[in-house]
Amino acid sequence: MKTKITKQINAYKLDLATTNKDGGFLCPQCKAKISPDDHSEFAYAIVDINVNSHGLEEIVVNCKRCNSLVHLTGFSKIEKLADFQAAKANKEKVSTYINHI
Repeated sequence: MKTKITKQINAYKLDLATTNKDGGFLCPQCKAKISPDDHSEFAYAIVDINVNSHGLEEIVVNCKRCNSLVHLTGFSKIEKLADFQAAKANKEKVSTYINHI
């Protein structure tokens, strides 16, 4: 009788605020460098992209070195910041327009 060997897959949750400025991070399990600039899918693969009614919620990344799953969260904070900056820029445009009238 053959013995079936199963390997445990580790899952981690990582907030986007803890990544490098370029969005790269080290795998929490094996410390492999995972960078969004690497399009070769040699180090990682995107397994799932979760969205809600407000936009991007999380991206699930599979580290190909140790087979861990990393759930990247915190995208809503970026969207709120972008919305705030857009509203601020729009407010400045309106006040500049009013001042010119």
